[in-house]
Amino acid sequence: MLGSHFYHKRVRTCVAVFGSLFNNIHILRTDANDKVLSQVKVPLSYAPKRSFLERLEEMSNGEEAERRVAIKLPRMSFEITSIAYDATRQLPKVNGFGGIVSSGNDSQRRMYVGVPYNMSFSLSVYAKSQDDALQIVEQIIPYFAPQYTLTVKPFADQPDIKEDVPVVLSGLDFQDDYEGPVEQRRTIIYTLNFEMKVNFYGPEITAPII
Repeated sequence: MLGSHFYHKRVRTCVAVFGSLFNNIHILRTDANDKVLSQVKVPLSYAPKRSFLERLEEMSNGEEAERRVAIKLPRMSFEITSIAYDATRQLPKVNGFGGIVSSGNDSQRRMYVGVPYNMSFSLSVYAKSQDDALQIVEQIIPYFAPQYTLTVKPFADQPDIKEDVPVVLSGLDFQDDYEGPVEQRRTIIYTLNFEMKVNFYGPEITAPII
């Protein structure tokens, strides 16, 4: 029963779409008179939060660490934290959709409804100052009330099929590790937790039209 190869790249697509939401965020540096001195685009990468925390901690400990190139702040990173089945969105499994594929109109390509899962993402915002961090956070949270809906194409070979994918902001955490001496490097971290409601689809089935 299992074993026929199919691959719709749903996880890859979700990661790319989620990252595209936050890849064009900027912060402004101003003087005392609110005159804009510079504009900085905030880098975004897919990486575990732990990796950045370890790197930031290393840069404040030891002479060898001090000679390394520091991570430029502000920046953002995101990662998948969990994938869980969502029974509340499950439709009857025998339902499906499809279309005619042969020139003689005697067969159709059909696919059963998707299996609903909630894909959780964690977006971390790193900054040296509170103002930089708040500029980034306040450019994100107004769009989620608490849901923002994206329209994606779940199948690369069927561009006419589109699907609405809700992204829900489920929580926001704050961390400030500035507890040491004055010369210690300060890092302010905001962690935003999101839940993306996606569907995973099985293989396509070609069958005669009844």
